Amino acid sequence: MEWTFFLALLAALKLLFWWAFRTLPREGWQILAAVPLHKTDSQNWSGLNLTYYGLFSANAYMLATVIYFILISAMGIPLKASFMFILFMFLFCIPSSRILAGLIEKKRNTFTVGGAAFVGILIAPFIITMVNLTPDTGLTSPIPVIPVMAIISVAYAFGEGTGRLACISFGCCYGRPIADLDPRIRRFAERFAFIFSGKTKKIAYEAGLDGRQVIPVQAMTAVIFTAAGFLGMFLFLRGAAGIAFILVLVVTQGWRFASEMLRADYRGGGRITVYQIMTAIAVLYALAIMLVFGAEPYRADLGNGIRTLWDPAVILGLQGFWLCLFLYTGRSRVTGSTMTFHVRNDMV
Repeated sequence: MEWTFFLALLAALKLLFWWAFRTLPREGWQILAAVPLHKTDSQNWSGLNLTYYGLFSANAYMLATVIYFILISAMGIPLKASFMFILFMFLFCIPSSRILAGLIEKKRNTFTVGGAAFVGILIAPFIITMVNLTPDTGLTSPIPVIPVMAIISVAYAFGEGTGRLACISFGCCYGRPIADLDPRIRRFAERFAFIFSGKTKKIAYEAGLDGRQVIPVQAMTAVIFTAAGFLGMFLFLRGAAGIAFILVLVVTQGWRFASEMLRADYRGGGRITVYQIMTAIAVLYALAIMLVFGAEPYRADLGNGIRTLWDPAVILGLQGFWLCLFLYTGRSRVTGSTMTFHVRNDMV
């Protein structure tokens, strides 16, 4: 079952990335829909734009949550305890994605998944301890910290990896122009460059780089993070949670540190950005967690984890969670729309 699951997920993500990297930089893949809100005059309506950014962000959070439920249920952790842990994680992490972006980038209407992940890494051991101390969770023994930290790191890798598709569609988190690279690597980089189109994409109105070849940082992040997620999941299912936890964190945070140097969007002042400092702290904190809690025995049955997804509570919870996330991340605050409606006389 493990190899079937791995190959099916790998094939789905490969097909998704192949399509997304070629399609999403285009102009037509930013606004998903526009909803009329109120009239501005006798004929026109002002609308709210719903974005593909929100769609892909919600899908990415959903995938990360599904991976989390599969792996934590594979350990035999009761659903009540699993729900409690992930609920508190999201209550802290999702708002922090906007708060930290506002503090660092001085912009109210933006998100930082890296900042949310940093907060999640810091608070996860404390939330695990809180759940362990909470009565009536169905636990017969305390939740082991290191295996759950490994699960969170794997879920995060898949979530942020696929979440980069949201950035491609909106034109944010964009790379430096290919023309600025060393001539020795420029020819190679041109084969994989992104060219964004559309004046409402962030790369256009913020940097004027639409129509130019730029480093495909989002695609690189998607591939590296999901590869780390696959490797971490394999190690976790083989009983090596500690190695999985550290390896995934080092790969993902190491790439986040390096990728900051390839990006052209504003990341805060200074040669070393706040986000790069966060990644270094996250890795050191992860090593400290390993020293404090050490290796903890556990068993993982992937089949049991997959069967948990058919629980009605999980299905309904995931659907409600997806809808809330889409409405939270998909309502565009930096673009607007004007609509006119009329009767088609040829169809009456």
